[in-house]
Amino acid sequence: MPSSVLESRRTLFIYTAAGASFAALAARGLLVPLYAHDLGASRFEVGALFSVSTLAAAALSLPSGVLIDRFGARTLMWSSLALFAASQLATALTISVPLLFVWQLAGGLAGGAQNAVLLSAVTESVPANRLGRAMGWLTFSMQAGFFLGPSIGGVALALLNVRADIAVTTLLLLFAVPGAIATTRTRQSHLGFALMAPLRSLLGQPAFVPVIIGLVAATLVWGTVGAFLPIFGREALGLPSAQVGFLLAVQAVANGLARLPAGRLVDRAQHRWPIVLTGVMVWSAAAIVLGHLTGFWAPAAVMVVATPFMATAYVAIGVVFGNLSATSTRGVTMGVYGTVLFLALATGPLVFGPIVQASGYAAGFTACAFVAIALGLVMAALHAEPLRRRAELPLPPVTPGT
Repeated sequence: MPSSVLESRRTLFIYTAAGASFAALAARGLLVPLYAHDLGASRFEVGALFSVSTLAAAALSLPSGVLIDRFGARTLMWSSLALFAASQLATALTISVPLLFVWQLAGGLAGGAQNAVLLSAVTESVPANRLGRAMGWLTFSMQAGFFLGPSIGGVALALLNVRADIAVTTLLLLFAVPGAIATTRTRQSHLGFALMAPLRSLLGQPAFVPVIIGLVAATLVWGTVGAFLPIFGREALGLPSAQVGFLLAVQAVANGLARLPAGRLVDRAQHRWPIVLTGVMVWSAAAIVLGHLTGFWAPAAVMVVATPFMATAYVAIGVVFGNLSATSTRGVTMGVYGTVLFLALATGPLVFGPIVQASGYAAGFTACAFVAIALGLVMAALHAEPLRRRAELPLPPVTPGT
């Protein structure tokens, strides 16, 4: 069978696995806050549940990258799927808010490993000149999961209670099995568990610090709104639980549909940092507006308009990280990406959660938006110039303008 056909089949299975795993994750993101709220958790505790999960994901992302480089992606993919399923079922059996934190921790560890595996597997499977489109398809699949997960979970709430719904949505992970089989065992490195040399190579590249700042800016405001959106929909927008699920699904549709043209745009763009800055600015403005709305249609309209800008920003960020990675350090590079991503996701609810608790959603969302805008402007001031190629370790000198 021609290698191009094998490559296409492998990437298709990887995209399907991404959609399935993110569908389970998105369903959990809807159902666990609702379940915790039913158990009597405060707004801050609901945000902290999100942060615990993402902090755990951050903690495992970089070690996962090292393990991918050392052993290949397949073993880690299987292990992370099993851990996520176990934590999901345990959550459904839990009637204590403190125990929910334990299972969120386990689920976060699994999510961090899955994110690193999927990014590394796709980057390995496509040539550099198609990386933007591949990232577009990968993140489209993830957003398809973000649509399907809340949709399935929201519809099922009409027939099941929240605990049963959490257990049933675990079955979504079955659709990730072909992707886990297709993921390669290829070792990217023979350096054992070396970490410092790959990190030094990343730090030495001019695009690294600016893209990290851009990633933090985007993720702070994206993650803060996302963490509180389920209970924000209930308390501030006045929506029933099922409609909250549909609101998340509408956002996911807008996010997913934007990814494919975003990949082509990013591949053709001479500079990527303006794309990231635009996404941060537009979504920050949307977050400020969302805090003052009620009902379903107005928030849905704001999300449909603003989400594609952030979707394109994340595609641009993913391509920059892909271009920063050498073949021998691909897992570590994607591990760094996941670490920063999940740390920023966790930081938002922890920092701005007390403002939400004390002064309301509008105040918390607005404060977060202003911080994100400030970081975006810092990134722009550094004039990030993403590299146009992948280099092997050690990396050659980078001349200005490349």
